[in-house]
Amino acid sequence: MGGGPIHALLRLLAWLSPSFPTGAYTYSHGLEAAVEAGFVRDRASLADWAGFVLEHGAGRSDAVLFAAAHRAVTAADEAGFLWALERADALRGTRETALESAAQGTAFLGAVAAAWPVPDLERWRTLVAGSGRAPAHAVAVALCAALAGVPLGAALAGFLHAVVANLVSAGVRLVPLGQTDGQRALAALEPVVARHAAWAETASPDDLGSRAPMVDWTSTSHETQYTRLFRS
Repeated sequence: MGGGPIHALLRLLAWLSPSFPTGAYTYSHGLEAAVEAGFVRDRASLADWAGFVLEHGAGRSDAVLFAAAHRAVTAADEAGFLWALERADALRGTRETALESAAQGTAFLGAVAAAWPVPDLERWRTLVAGSGRAPAHAVAVALCAALAGVPLGAALAGFLHAVVANLVSAGVRLVPLGQTDGQRALAALEPVVARHAAWAETASPDDLGSRAPMVDWTSTSHETQYTRLFRS
């Protein structure tokens, strides 16, 4: 496979596509319980919920750690990468969101290793295995993007867009909404994604953390929800 910016972009598009086999469509990040409780009931509330998750929930820490992991891999800094790997694994508010991140990260690395000739990936996968930690989805994507030569800004924006796109897709099925309303919600979230990606690209470890207790509450509530379509 050739190199260059076009090939890097094509890889990023493939890896973040809904068809990439990470099982993303089976997770709602607590949104299913939020719909059940009436917190998310239409296009506007869905866009607000997804944007809040991105800027104040898991999306905040994931964005900071994505940038840290990408920079560490680019610099061949194994200690820096392991720092990001450890924190991304630990910073999960609930059992289901931990499963959501770890399962997708593991599946992502497996699919890339099987289908995409990314230079030096096996060395880094061995490092991950030796840590005894499952790779968070954000760290797994950052690792492969850095190895494939996808610039940090583009990789980060693409990943964060995929996060909100998956939430919107879940919301379209749960509320339910029409496909056009789903696209309107995504369009409304575009400036939020761009702003958050720009912030995270230069964020420091001191910026780690989240402030989304309602998202954690809906996630824990989902564990005992009577009927469920999603795993989280």
